[in-house]
Formats: sequence, structure tokens, C-alpha cells
Amino acid sequence: MTDRKSKTPLLDTVAGPADLKRLTDGELSALAHELRSDVVEAVSRTGGHLGSSLGVVELTVGIHAVFDTPRDKVIWDVGHQCYPHKILTGRRHRMGTLRQKDGLSGFTKRSESDYDPFGAAHSSTSISAALGFTVGRDMGMPTGDAIAVIGDGSISAGMAYEALNNAGHEGRRLFVILNDNEMSIAPPTGAMSTYLSNLSRNSPFAPLHAIAEGMEQALPKPMRDGARRAREMVTGVESKGTFFEELGFDYIGPIDGHDMDQVLSVLRGARARATGPVLIHACTVKGKGYAPAEGSADKYHGVSKFDVETGEQSKGKSNAPAYTSVFGETLADLAARDPAIVAVTAAMPGGTGVNKMADR
Repeated sequence: MTDRKSKTPLLDTVAGPADLKRLTDGELSALAHELRSDVVEAVSRTGGHLGSSLGVVELTVGIHAVFDTPRDKVIWDVGHQCYPHKILTGRRHRMGTLRQKDGLSGFTKRSESDYDPFGAAHSSTSISAALGFTVGRDMGMPTGDAIAVIGDGSISAGMAYEALNNAGHEGRRLFVILNDNEMSIAPPTGAMSTYLSNLSRNSPFAPLHAIAEGMEQALPKPMRDGARRAREMVTGVESKGTFFEELGFDYIGPIDGHDMDQVLSVLRGARARATGPVLIHACTVKGKGYAPAEGSADKYHGVSKFDVETGEQSKGKSNAPAYTSVFGETLADLAARDPAIVAVTAAMPGGTGVNKMADR
């Protein structure tokens, strides 16, 4: 335990988000590095959703440093990216029980902590939940701001559309952070204009535009390419503004979601100035900071126990074939003989086995 503490001197002093308020911006940046290492170490012993959690380390530190949680409600969508959040909210000592019987849940869980205001293990529900909290706040309930952190895959779903529509119509103060890592569990599909390019200079956030101005050129190449693609895909007809602006949102971004200075500046500015719904577009890298995850095709979306040094996973051998594999192969064989057979997947063909039919 002594060796572990010596590697994370700042993190060892954090019992909860309130402790982040006393740290300087430089210390918060250093804390993020320690937190990332701690997540890798913890998941190496239990298995779990590693890549998604590594991608939101800086966002997690920034949110808890700037906002007043648990009075302010943070809703993680899908919820599998919440490991850094759990560590910072008093559950670090229990991370060894992650996803085990009577241990910590792999997702947010209301009965587990006051910092988990919404139990989420499915996608695209965060914005609706956040809007519900804002309505409660405006009706006099003892709650503060609501912050929904949603991925680029989740925001393309129907429930997210409906929530964006309602939030824009209501016009209530609300924060949506689009965690854009271009790496959902399966390639996103559809015609959704997800990413936006410009924050209106006439909005209450005009001073923040200077923070985001030129951000595209400052991003690492993969993220810069994503930002450029966002501009090409989403801006649409210039005179009509962007998709989110038409819905009534103020848009900030894209920002580098791994640059702590940018994250803190934008979150602080947004919190100080917001009067209605705000969308912050943060470009991130799934698996960030852990080479085996960054170099993996699925960015270590879900892993078993693994060796931290090599990244090699220790998966138990079994003579029995997996149900998903049997299902997928059988479906592909039947479909090869019957062209009327169609497969529908819940946005995860690999996890349901229908990828075998798609590949064939």
C-alpha cells in the first residue's frame, strides 16, 4: 500500500470532490495523470470497461473541480465511463471489488453513492435525466446544475434527439458535454449531424469563443481530423446556423478534452455565464494514456484481468463454445440459405453475434 501511495501523492489526499477545490490548476493536471494510472491499476485486477474510463479522466477531474457535486448532478451516459468518477467520490478503497458480488457496480448506481444521481446502464438517457433534474431545481427542489456527459455514439439515438428537442424548447440552464472519441462500441451509423463547428459570436458565450478559436489547429492530428470532419458534416447551411443552435443550445468547441487548462477554462466560463442549455464538444481519445489500449482496435472497451506492463489479458480457457458465437454462426448459416432472414442489432453487432452474418 505504501508503494501505491507514493505513486499517487495528490490522489491520496482526495477523499471527495471538495478536496479538488483547494488544488491549483497545475495540481489538477498532475492529479489527472495519477488518476489515469490508478484506473489502469484497479481495472487490471478486476477487469472492466477500461478504454472509455481512460478517455474521460480530465473531464471527470474538471467537472468535479468546477461544479458543486453532489448538489450539482453529473449523469454519465452510458455509465461505463464512470470509474474515475467513482475513485474521486470516495470509492477508491473499494475499486478492488468492481463488478463482483456485493462490490461496486460497473455503472453508476443510486444506492451506491449520493454522487450517482441516476442509475444508468444503457445509452442515450442522460440528457432526459439532466433535464428532469433542472425542472426539479426550477420547481424549488434542493438541487443545483445538471451535467450530462454523453458519447458521440449515444447522442445519435432517438431518446437523445427527444431530450435535445425538449431541452431546447424549455430553455432551462443545462449542460451537455459531448464526449467525442469517434469510438463507440461499434461504428456509429445514420445521418445524424452530430458535431458542430462554430459558437455564435452573438451568444452570451462570445468571450469563450476566443478560448475555442483555433483549437482545431492545436489538436493532435487524429483529433484535428475529427474536428475538421465535424465542421464538414455538421455546419450545414451557414445562414441557418448549426443543428444544436437551431434547437436553442449554445455550442462551445471543439476543445481538447485532455488539455486540463482548456477543460477548466471552458467549464468555469460556461458555469459562470450560462442562462440556458449549453453543449460543450470535447474531443477525446478512448484508452488515452495507456499504450496497449490506445493501440487496440476496440481501445480495450471491455477487458478481463490484465498485466499492466504488457497489456496481456488473462482470459480463462473453456472447452464450451460461447453462446454468442454459436448463435452468430447459426444465424449466418441460416441466412445464407434463406435471403428473407434479416438481423437487427442493438448497435453492438460483435456483442450480439450478428457481426458474423454481416461479415459474410
